[in-house]
Amino acid sequence: MADKDKANLPELKSMPKHRAEKPYNRLGSEKSPYLLQHADNPVNWYPWGSEAFERAQKEDKPVFLSIGYSTCHWCHVMAHESFEDPDVARRMNEVFVSIKVDREERPDIDTLYMTVCQMMTGGGGWPLTIMMMPDKKPFFAGTYFPRESRGGRIGMLELIQSIRMLWTTRRAELLSSADQTTSTLKQMAAKASPGDPLNAALLDEAFRDLSARFDSQHGGFGSAPKFPTAQNFLFLLRYWRQGRNARALEMVDKTLTAMRRGGIYDHIGFGFHRYSTDARWFLPHFEKMLYDQAMLSMAYLEAFQATGRQEHAGTAREICEYVLRDMTSPEGAFYASEDADSEGEEGKFYLWSEEEIRRILNRDEADLFVPVFNLSGAGNFAEEATGRKTGKNILYRSAPLSVLAERLNVPEDELESRLNAIGYRLFGVREKRVHPFKDDKILADWNGLMIAALARGAQGLDRPEYAAAAAAAADFVLNRMRTPDGRILHRHRDGQSAIKGFLDDYAFMIWGLLDLYEATFEVHYLEAALALNDHQIKHFWDASGGGFFFSPDDGEALIARQKEVYDGAIPSGNSVAMLNLLRLARMTGRTDLEEKAIGIGRAFSQAIRQAPSAYMQLMAAVDFIRGPSHEVVITGDPLGADTKAMTRALRTIYLPNKVVLLSPTQEMPPEIGRIA
Repeated sequence: MADKDKANLPELKSMPKHRAEKPYNRLGSEKSPYLLQHADNPVNWYPWGSEAFERAQKEDKPVFLSIGYSTCHWCHVMAHESFEDPDVARRMNEVFVSIKVDREERPDIDTLYMTVCQMMTGGGGWPLTIMMMPDKKPFFAGTYFPRESRGGRIGMLELIQSIRMLWTTRRAELLSSADQTTSTLKQMAAKASPGDPLNAALLDEAFRDLSARFDSQHGGFGSAPKFPTAQNFLFLLRYWRQGRNARALEMVDKTLTAMRRGGIYDHIGFGFHRYSTDARWFLPHFEKMLYDQAMLSMAYLEAFQATGRQEHAGTAREICEYVLRDMTSPEGAFYASEDADSEGEEGKFYLWSEEEIRRILNRDEADLFVPVFNLSGAGNFAEEATGRKTGKNILYRSAPLSVLAERLNVPEDELESRLNAIGYRLFGVREKRVHPFKDDKILADWNGLMIAALARGAQGLDRPEYAAAAAAAADFVLNRMRTPDGRILHRHRDGQSAIKGFLDDYAFMIWGLLDLYEATFEVHYLEAALALNDHQIKHFWDASGGGFFFSPDDGEALIARQKEVYDGAIPSGNSVAMLNLLRLARMTGRTDLEEKAIGIGRAFSQAIRQAPSAYMQLMAAVDFIRGPSHEVVITGDPLGADTKAMTRALRTIYLPNKVVLLSPTQEMPPEIGRIA
């Protein structure tokens, strides 16, 4: 910005740093925990809605859109540095109409403007910061901004002043930029001509790409940071199962083993943290997300079925134990996440000093535990900003239990038993600490994933209590999170279900219901899956270009209606829907559903062919089409020993591309006959 432009404007007024009373904004009546965290900010936040945009239009102000989620560490940092600061808040209130959005409540808004950020900056993340016109067209994007400029990153104080001057002196340029960005978005979202059907050669290409990126030393793909992208493992296991390359199984086994032993895993309370900041799975960002637990428990279960390794089975069980213990509502549905921070410090809840361990345990126990989990007096955990050791330790294991047993001269089974006993004692101690914040909203899509995970665990681990837990969650969503005409609502919290369901809500719930049917053979779950599938096709299907839109046809009109197929932290709704349609087609004999599935592949074929490894869940659907796949019908008494033995044998082996139906002999006609 030129100095002459700055000279044309008066300075923003100063404001005292402290207020005697809490400021007021419009977030206090919201249900989102993330929005409620900002309800007493001095920033005059609005929730997303017409009131904010009408005010921006009336007062001729740009909109400051901030998108994040309640367990996001850097969202907390930016809030403490800027949004809680009276001077920053006063400047924001004078220059902008400011809107807060919970990305987990409104993934449609988040996906749209994250695409904008990636277009404008080449990257993305949260908190997501967007400046836009009162008509929602964006002209600026970024992520985290400190209060003051540092390290080459512009600070909020300077950014606000710069946007104010641009808005006042160079509005036409901002408007042109906003129009151009919006035009590009609409072109990207335009109905594309369907391409050729996907073929099996793409499976080989996807494998080669993953293999080239595989970290043979530490496991995982690429370098730091490393995310536990479970759909990669699910694809590789299927690729191996088809007899195409033994290395596929080796990559899965090595990575899952390294993750389970690393600091990314909570060795005391179980469950996985969000991702590892380093290449060796040691230093995590400590938040825990429901979707990671669901996807990873499925990956570990399938790895156990493929390899027979009890370590993988144990990890799957521990993940489920964590979710059922800490992430389950009294009604049986599953909460969204747990924060990385407690008492204002990231990871504090999960860290241990050697002195603390030796104070809690007796000498023999401590001498066993300390070397196994690599504790030291100086600590292995360092402050992110300074790199200074804190004296605290992240628990991790650097070797297999058999090697550790040999080093310690303890029989392996005895070592495992003693470590388990110590772990339970330390868990009891840790429970007395201040816990990280729990985001207790219930999301239909993430619940669908956990229902699928528990239903599969019930089968593969012979744990009927998992099926009961999955059924309780499914019943909650079906009974409490649907409209009178049977459509899904996205979010439930504090007694209220709201927000029209998105594609992921339907696709992931259908996935969960299909697995739950195969775990229980309760026909009404299969019927519910079919009913949701009908709504999904009616309200999301693109009749011109194929594939499903992310938002329903009667949802809020944003500046573009997007179709997503790229897999991020979780699979895309289109990828999951493709496999759902194939399974439903085989279960019901409806060829129109299989045609829809093939249509999804054709709709996105051009993008998929450019980088097949970016679409791993969809590659699993391609693998199902390629075959062989299996349709199994069991006829018999569900309580009979022979039926149970056959079902158990079918569930023990690794046979992912199958559908299973039960036709009870005591039902005349069998209830399943209404469907299949």
